[in-house]
Amino acid sequence: MVVRVIDGDTIEIEGGQRVRYIGIDAPEIAHPTEPAEYFGEEAAERNRELVEGKIVSLERDVEDRDEYGRRLRYVWLGDTVINAELVRLVYAYAYSLPPNVRYQELFLCLEGEAREQKLGLWAE
Repeated sequence: MVVRVIDGDTIEIEGGQRVRYIGIDAPEIAHPTEPAEYFGEEAAERNRELVEGKIVSLERDVEDRDEYGRRLRYVWLGDTVINAELVRLVYAYAYSLPPNVRYQELFLCLEGEAREQKLGLWAE
């Protein structure tokens, strides 16, 4: 169960563990010393609409955790990979960091389509 959305690419699940979405990077929301990045609040809100309060499945790639101790996962809601959905809906960038590259081609393809159509993050 997703109990809280931290931002556009990080959630908190039951038990208090944080999960960082693999293969994408969403703009940051405001921090105490820095303003929100362009589209950061929108990305967090869309992520919230997609997963908050819902039961999701977590898929691991090669590495289990990042340097901050967050679980690295592909987040599934039914048959939808939320990581890919956020790129498709243009709230996140494709950002693969080897060795966790299972869906890299999909994410890059979705980002390319959004760029061509100048949608969301890619709008002029």
